[in-house]
Amino acid sequence: MLSFFLPLFMVFLFLGLPVFFGLIAAPGLLLFLNGQERDIVLLYRNVYNGMDSFPLMAIPFFMLAGEVMNRSNITLRLVEFSQAMIGHFRGGLAHVNVLSSMLFAGLSGSAVADVSALGSMLIPAMEKQGYTRKFAAAITAASSIIGPIIPPSGIMIIYAYVMGESVAALFLAGIVPGIIIGGALMLVVWFMADRYDLPPSTQRASWGERGNASLKAIWPLMTPVIILGGILGGVFTPTEAAAIAVGYSVLIGFFVMRTLKLSDLPDIMMRAGMTSAVVLLLVGAAMAFKTVASLSHTPELLAEIILGLSDNPLVLLFLINVLLFIVGMFLDAGPAIIILGPILGPIFTSLGVDSVHFAIIMALNLTVGLLTPPMGLVLFVTSSVSGLRVETVAKATLPFLAVEVIVIFLITYFPALTLTVPRLFGFVQ
Repeated sequence: MLSFFLPLFMVFLFLGLPVFFGLIAAPGLLLFLNGQERDIVLLYRNVYNGMDSFPLMAIPFFMLAGEVMNRSNITLRLVEFSQAMIGHFRGGLAHVNVLSSMLFAGLSGSAVADVSALGSMLIPAMEKQGYTRKFAAAITAASSIIGPIIPPSGIMIIYAYVMGESVAALFLAGIVPGIIIGGALMLVVWFMADRYDLPPSTQRASWGERGNASLKAIWPLMTPVIILGGILGGVFTPTEAAAIAVGYSVLIGFFVMRTLKLSDLPDIMMRAGMTSAVVLLLVGAAMAFKTVASLSHTPELLAEIILGLSDNPLVLLFLINVLLFIVGMFLDAGPAIIILGPILGPIFTSLGVDSVHFAIIMALNLTVGLLTPPMGLVLFVTSSVSGLRVETVAKATLPFLAVEVIVIFLITYFPALTLTVPRLFGFVQ
C-alpha cells in the first residue's frame, strides 16, 4: 500500500495543495491507513533532520548575498557592461538580456531572482526600444534558467548534500553547460533578429566606454571568482564561501558602490529569510518523503522497471531526459532532486554514467522545467513582472525552450562538455 504515496502526492498537486504539504500529507496518510503510527513520528521528525545540515547553510547565505547585490543596484552595472560589449548587434538588447543573465547567475544562482531583478529593468527597456512585450518577457524567462546552472547554484548544493557529491565538482561541471545555453539563446536571437528586423540596442561603444563599463562591473564580477577560487584552493568550504559572498556583497554595497543603506537591511534580511525558509522547508519535507520511499522499497521497484525497458545506456538516458522534463513541469527542482536523485543516480552510475555528469543532466532538465506549464515558477514570476498572462509567456518561450531541450540532449550524449572542467581540477577521473 505504501507504494501508492507517489501517485497520491501527484493527486494532491493537481488539487492545488502546496508542494510542502503534499510531500508531508501523502506519505503521512498512507502510513496512518497502513497502521504504522510510529513511522509517522519518524516522518515528521525527518522534516527537521533534513534541514539540520551544515552544508545546507550555504543556501540562505547565497540567497542573502543575492538580495544584497540586487538592492545595491549591481544588476544595473552588469546590464551596462553587457550593453557596452554586445549592445550594438541587431537585437542587441535581447543579447544583453542573455549575457546579463549569465553574469547574474554568478551572483545569485537563482532563476527566480534573475527574472525579478533583470525582468523589471530589461522588459520595459526592450519594449521602449521597439521589441514586443511578449518577446521581451520570453527571452527574460528563457535566459533566467541559466541562473541555477552557472555556479554558485542552490540546486547543486542540494544534490551534493543528498548524493554525497563534491560541491566544487558540480559547480565546475555547470560552467560549460551554462555558457552553451546562453550561446544557444543568443543564436536564436540572431536568427530572429534578421527575420523580424529587431532593432540594435545602442551604437557601438568605444574601447574607452567598454573599459569604463568593465571597471564599474569588476567588483560584482569578482564574486564567482572569489567563491570558486576559495573552494578550489582549499581556503574555505562551500558553506564558508557563501558567508564570505555575503560579506563581500555588503562591502561592495556600502563602501564601493555606496548604494546600500542601513535602512535597506531589514527588508533584505526579511526577503532572504522568507525565500530561504521556503527552500529549506521543501528540502526537509522531501527528505521525509524520501524516508517513506525507502520503507516502501519504491526505489528498487522503479529500478527494475527502468532497467527492464532496455539495457542500452543511450536509450535509457533518452527516456530519463523525457521523464525528468515531465517531472520538472510539476515539481520544483530541489524536492525533485531529493526524491528522485537517490533512485535514479545509482541506476545510471551502475550503467557507467559518471555521477557528476548525471547530476548535471538532472539539474538541467529540472531547471528547464521551471519554464514549462502548468507549474513552472519562472513563468508565473515573469507573468507578474511583465503583466502578461502566463499562457502568453509560455507560448512566446517555445522557440527558446526548443533550443534548450536540444542543449540538454547535447550535454547528455557528449559527457566531455560537462566533465572536462572538473577533470582538469582533478575531481573526475
